[in-house]
Amino acid sequence: MTKNDIEPRTESVAAPYELPAGWKWCRLGDVAKFERGITFPASAKEAEKNENNIPCLRTANVQENVDFDNLIYVNKSFMKNNAEKLVKANDIIFSSANSRELVGKSSFVYSLPFPMTFGGFILCIRPKSSDSKFLFYFLRLHFLLGRFMGKSTQTTNIANINTESLSNVIFPLPPTLAEQQRIVSRIESLFTKLDEAKDKAQSVVDGFELRRAAVLHKAFTGELTAKWRKEHGVSDDSWEEKTIGEWYSINPRIKAEDELSASFIPMEKIEANCANRFTYEVKLWGIIKKNHTQFADGDVCFAKISPCFENGKAFIAEGLENGIGAGTTELIILRNAEIDVHYTFYLITSADFVRGGCATYSGTVGQQRISMDYVRNYKIPVPTLPEQQEIVRILDSVLEKEADAKETAERVLSQIDLLRKSILARAFRGEL
Repeated sequence: MTKNDIEPRTESVAAPYELPAGWKWCRLGDVAKFERGITFPASAKEAEKNENNIPCLRTANVQENVDFDNLIYVNKSFMKNNAEKLVKANDIIFSSANSRELVGKSSFVYSLPFPMTFGGFILCIRPKSSDSKFLFYFLRLHFLLGRFMGKSTQTTNIANINTESLSNVIFPLPPTLAEQQRIVSRIESLFTKLDEAKDKAQSVVDGFELRRAAVLHKAFTGELTAKWRKEHGVSDDSWEEKTIGEWYSINPRIKAEDELSASFIPMEKIEANCANRFTYEVKLWGIIKKNHTQFADGDVCFAKISPCFENGKAFIAEGLENGIGAGTTELIILRNAEIDVHYTFYLITSADFVRGGCATYSGTVGQQRISMDYVRNYKIPVPTLPEQQEIVRILDSVLEKEADAKETAERVLSQIDLLRKSILARAFRGEL
């Protein structure tokens, strides 16, 4: 038998699916050994390195790659001079005790920046007759499919996988290390492409708010419609700047003596985005009386409490029962029939307005409110009505495309893990 030939025990192993010629079903305990981490009392944890202690990996360090930054230190005596308790290159760090969702998560140790040990909630898995990375990717597939959750025992807060249960996991093993390594190379090549796609998609998502803020800033400084003004003979001085309190009626009140039934819109039911595609659920509020705040079709309404305000909770009222809605203490209502409502909507959801409002928060942590003085005194520039409508047209088009691009990128990100599972599943069926 050459050193690339593998002869693990295969007795009493049920085959869940057919393997390629030469592959064998075995158990993890036949091809790997499991080293338990050291145990120590919580009081033994140290925050700083010294000559008597050693860094110790915990479950928090088991990430996509091993996290060597978030380390604790324990006295070397807890290792009892056992060299097997030292982490080694090519080890698999396995979270054997964790929350139910994270039990079985593993990291591969490519290299070590310095000597370290590992704690009792971790197993070091070391292959005996298998390529280490091949085994690691098999464990990663098991974790992504949630199979370790089913093999764990549950206490109040922690799920545990014991070495006996792990040893009995059946494992598809190619006949030579060379074939295993070819499969690993193929997995990593495909994963590299996925990582590139993920990075590009994430950059689209992460940059969305910045791009939105930039285009809105251009809109309300006149840059977005500079060409339009020139083509239509409109002066750059046609814009007029006043405060919101001067431009709008804020929180208008019911003037009628009669009691009226009105619509109520709970803040948690409002969804709005930069592309002016906003939705809300209308509920019948009951009776509103004289001097209650109210909004009507065409009013622009936005939240004044955190975190709704900074999350863009805003809407243009329309389709209300009896044409009016009940104003609540959570809402600020703006009304001006001579300013395009969509222009107003974009103004109050712009980053410039929101950032300034957040800086004025007051009240309890859970119910902070923006200052009404900030709203009343906030200066906004307003061009002629035709230019307002042109700004809205451009913003609708540009931000609609940005929103679509973000949604597409989010769909790509949601598919990445599924594609990883698919690649790994095919790898361990010999289909790569």
